[in-house]
This record gives sequence, structure tokens and C-alpha cells, in this order.
Amino acid sequence: MRTDNGLLATLTDALGKDAVLVDPDVTSSYRRDMMPLAPHGTPLAVVLPADTAQVQAVVRACGAAGVPIVPRGAGSGLSGAANAIDGCVVLVTSRMNEIVEVDPDNRLVVVQPGVVNLDLRGAVEKHGLFYPPDPSSYDWCTIGGNLSTNAGGLCCVKYGVTTDSVLGLDVVLADGELLRTGRRTVKGVAGYDLTKLFVGSEGTLGVITQATLALRPLPQAPGTLVAAFPSVAAAGAAVSRVVREGIVPSLMEIMDATSIEAVEAHLKTELGAGKGCAALLLCQSDSGGEQARRELSAIEQVCQDTGADLVHSTFDLAEGQMLLAARRAVLMALEEYGTWMTDDVCVPRTRIADLIAGCERISAEVGLRIAVVGHAGDGNMHPTIIYDPTSPGEFERANQAFHDILAVGLSLGGTVTGEHGIGKIKREWLEREIGPVGLRTHRAIKAALDPGNLFNPGSMFSME
Repeated sequence: MRTDNGLLATLTDALGKDAVLVDPDVTSSYRRDMMPLAPHGTPLAVVLPADTAQVQAVVRACGAAGVPIVPRGAGSGLSGAANAIDGCVVLVTSRMNEIVEVDPDNRLVVVQPGVVNLDLRGAVEKHGLFYPPDPSSYDWCTIGGNLSTNAGGLCCVKYGVTTDSVLGLDVVLADGELLRTGRRTVKGVAGYDLTKLFVGSEGTLGVITQATLALRPLPQAPGTLVAAFPSVAAAGAAVSRVVREGIVPSLMEIMDATSIEAVEAHLKTELGAGKGCAALLLCQSDSGGEQARRELSAIEQVCQDTGADLVHSTFDLAEGQMLLAARRAVLMALEEYGTWMTDDVCVPRTRIADLIAGCERISAEVGLRIAVVGHAGDGNMHPTIIYDPTSPGEFERANQAFHDILAVGLSLGGTVTGEHGIGKIKREWLEREIGPVGLRTHRAIKAALDPGNLFNPGSMFSME
């Protein structure tokens, strides 16, 4: 086994001095993502490879030295999946930011993992095409991180999550060999679906160095509907009926009273909800023309039938963008109350109101503000806990609330993560959700692909 100095010399020879960072003042910024609860350590080094060959060199060098590798994108994660562990090498893919190919005829794009989500969307729009996954951090998160956590976003109700847009991957395995999965064709069932195995694996099975992604025709400018409800139950009933009637908006978001209050104060505007509003439903249709009008009209009728106090629809693009900007601004608005810690649970769409009620109960029990926003179209909710980080008591209560919310989500037939991933903060919850046989299967796959347990060890689950 090589010494640390020997490993650093090997990495420097392979990548160049400017791509191997060891100054603690520099590497400290790569230690953790945006989840304050998740544990993190001190890396031996941070490396910034520029291509697949350099990733292979890093993997082989670390493998020979027995040093763990933690792959990292932009650090926008909310589960600690990219957090360093003591003595590891953090492999940052930000320099691998090339859009390799856009193929309009086959509606696909080939990208490196460091491409920013918003930059990809802008690049393919020039060809009249659309890359659907849009996490809330889409203006700075990278495709590699999206792939590693199987990220979602606001448009999942119609377009699905990241894995639904992935055709194939290039992955560097633990022995340094390059695996190519998937294909460029629309259909293909040859062998196991290894592409889906790596999407959402949080860097525990290999390092993704390139992805072939499916694109869609650029949708029409959306029409937007907002509905204010006197109770969360009424809003939940509207969501259930929209789903039952087969209406598929491109976006269907819900905001509770705490979120509405925060956004209105932050943006210094009124969303038209009124003082008695307990929940706001925000929907869009990008189907275009008469079909979009029919979809929004049908949703408007559902909202009225389920007791909405106010329903407003618009095809004015600026007004629709303002309403959507209000939804995206929730986390920034909550920062004015204190530090936020956002959870991520997904429940059956018929149980959204029950989850929000559970969060209200937990808020009262711990004495902390909890705001709930989420993707009502697929049941993925983001309860966000506000606390004072300088108060140990409040941090402990926020931690308790975070885990109590997960328990409520599971009790409602849900899952402990809809899009943020398990990371280093929900490992015990993964075991509770999938059970001992599921955990044993995960460990067997991990052992087969990473026998030295060097890829992001301790993320998702332990090998013990």
C-alpha cells in the first residue's frame, strides 16, 4: 500500500498540480453538501479530472492505495451523499463540462457530468428540444449529481424523474475499466438494465463520466392556474380528483400557509390567496393552444367542486412566471426566519393532506416552524424545518422533527426519499423501508461491483 505522499504524487502526475488540491483552506469547501445534519470528514485531497482517462487514473491510484473515493458534483445535494469521509479523495466532476453531442434527429444529447442542468436546457432549446428534469437548484446543480441521486423537480408529474430521460452511461468501475451501458435506440432490452442500476446509486458503484440523455420536443409556453383553499384537506381532495380524472398537467405544486406567508413577505407581494388560505395549489399546462385551455378549465372545475375559495388561470407568460418564481423562492423566503433543513418524503397522492397534518402536529411538539411545499402531482413533499443553529436545543429538536417526518411518511405508505436520495443521513431509514432482504441484496450488488468498498463508503448503507 502506498503512503499518502505516494498517492498524492501519483495523482499529481496523472492530473497536473492544479487539479490536485490539498490546502485545507481550499478543500474544506468540498467537505459537505447543503444538508446540515449529515456527517462529514476531512479529505486527503480534492481532485478535478478533466476527462474519463483521468478519472480512470484516479480510481486505479486510489484502488492501489486503498483510499476511498467520494464523487461530487456541484454540492447542491440535500442528503450528505457527496460528503467527504476522513482520508478520502473527493473526485469533483465540474471540469468535465462538455456537451459532447446534440442529435436533434434522434432527440438525444451526450453530455459530461459537470454540465449544469440549466446550461443543458438552454443548449438543446436552440434545437427546439427540451430536457425535462428540473430540480429546484437547476440553475447550478450538475447532470452528474442529478444522475447520482436520480433527481426530480417540479415537472415530474408529466415528464418523470432523471432516470426516465437516461438512455445510457459511461461508468468507471472499481478496477478502472470503463463500462458502457444502455444504447441510443428508443427500445432495447438486451441484458440487465445496468443504466437504471447506476442512476440513483449515489456514487457507490462507480463514477459516471458521460451520459446519453433523451430529449423531448420543446413544449408550448404554459398556461398557469392558482387555487386557494380554506383547508389542506380540500386541496388534497382536489389533487386526488385531478389524478383520478386523468388530467396530466406539466406541473402541480402545493404550498401550505406557512410557505405562503413566508413568500409573500419575502417578495413583498400578495399571491391572491387571502388571509384564510390554508393551502395554495399551483398548476401549469404546456400542451399548448386549446388543449392547454381544456386542461386548465378541467382543473379549475375540480378546484371549485372541492371547495376552493379562489381560482385564477392565466395564459400571460409573465404572470405565470411570477407565480412559479414564488414557488421556487420558498427556501430563500424561509431563510428570513432562520436556518432551514428540508426533508424529502413521497406519499400516495391521496395522503398528502395527512402528511401535512402530521407536519403541523410535529411542529407543535418540537416548538419549531415547519413549512410544507411539494410536488403534489406525484406526492413528493418537502417539509422544511426552521431553527437557530446557534442553539443546541433547537438543532436537536430540528433533528428530531426531521426523523419524525420520515416516520409519518412511511406510516402513510410512502418512501423516505422521493428525489434527494438516502446519502449519509437516512441510512437507518433505508433499512426500515426495504427490509433485511432488500438490504442484503444491496450489499451483494455493492460487493460485486466494488469489492474493496472504496466508492463512497457509508453512503446509503453500511457494508456491516
